[in-house]
Amino acid sequence: MKSFYQQQEHTASYYAASANENTDYPVLEGSDSVDICVVGGGFTGVATALTLAERGYSVALVEANRVGWGASGRNGGQLINGISGLGKIRKKHGEGIADMLWDLRWRGNDIVHERVKKYAIQCDLKNGFLTTALKPRQIADLEYEAEERAQHNFPYPYEIWDKEKTRDNLGTDAFLGGFVCYRDGHLHPLNLCIGEARAATELGVRIFEQSPVTGIAHGERPIVKTAQGSVTADAVVLAGNAYSLLEPKYLSNLVFPAGSYVIATEPLSDAQVTEINPQDVAVCDSNEIVDYYRLSADKRLLYGGACNYSGREPESIKAFIEPRMLKIYPQLKGIKIDYEWGGQIGIVLNRIPAVGRINKNVYYCQGYSGHGVNATHVMGEVIADAVAGTMEKFDLFADMKHFRMPGSQWMGSQVIALGMLYYRMKDML
Repeated sequence: MKSFYQQQEHTASYYAASANENTDYPVLEGSDSVDICVVGGGFTGVATALTLAERGYSVALVEANRVGWGASGRNGGQLINGISGLGKIRKKHGEGIADMLWDLRWRGNDIVHERVKKYAIQCDLKNGFLTTALKPRQIADLEYEAEERAQHNFPYPYEIWDKEKTRDNLGTDAFLGGFVCYRDGHLHPLNLCIGEARAATELGVRIFEQSPVTGIAHGERPIVKTAQGSVTADAVVLAGNAYSLLEPKYLSNLVFPAGSYVIATEPLSDAQVTEINPQDVAVCDSNEIVDYYRLSADKRLLYGGACNYSGREPESIKAFIEPRMLKIYPQLKGIKIDYEWGGQIGIVLNRIPAVGRINKNVYYCQGYSGHGVNATHVMGEVIADAVAGTMEKFDLFADMKHFRMPGSQWMGSQVIALGMLYYRMKDML
């Protein structure tokens, strides 16, 4: 992985190639003063900044590279309910918070839909997400999803697909069934992130790009420093996730980077689209190490998965991912792969986002373990609440204990890789 402190442009992804605009916010130079300074221009940072601006705070956002440069602009584009680790939080705090957690589980979907409409963000938002079963034991999980929604009188459509219906709707015999929810869905993540950033600037947020933060001077009003400038604020929000190296005394060895990779085919023909995904739903299997795919707005198949926890990048992402795609869709053999890209996602050992405060006025939230699009928007609101003094939801996460791996980041990644090898073997059984 390249150094966090090297200013970089977007990776050569399909999303970067099809972005609505290329952001060009200024470099931070000189001194600035605001109510809140947000460090990181991905979903967590942008969502937090926009929420705070909507509530009347003056906000500066400082990004090392470009808005959406990291996982927020590279991911599979699947908008899936939930935050990893909610079951553990419920177990610790009891059934009294069950309804609150259910609402939190869906809050990110609500925020995204509301903002796309309110700010006219063009990000190809489409409803429909299908979880598939590869093994008979996974069918029970799909049935539980349907039962849970029925118990909550879920107001949006959902249904279980048997093997035949799954085959008819996906054009493959790979799956034994599926569960589709039409409140979940898919979108162009980079365009969503850029669109929310644009909305934030229209509300007065000052965004600075190509401005890596070199350190924070703590105090009653902490100072965020870069090579050419600084921002003094009443509170700071750290939203760097897998790429952040800030505050090592407090945050080192909490979140470990894992490589995730995607390929994009050339645009498919109408006949091919009708065969493999006429409902235009996003798809993800039920394995511990998942494969996921969906169609882009211009009908490319975007196929990702095979998360790499070892820290070693594949020599060829296409060679790494394409065989997995062809296992599901052998009829696409010979189709051209136009884009291949990867990046780092933040993994936490107990799968609960690492949330907390340093010296009472520096907040952090990172480590979504692959559930970032929804969870980042939820946490942006939770952090904004905490900054305003409402700590109830923030404390649900901040009170959870995290295991910090002694030694180096490399050692932690190897332990995670060992654990995921176990799960990979389980998936194969």
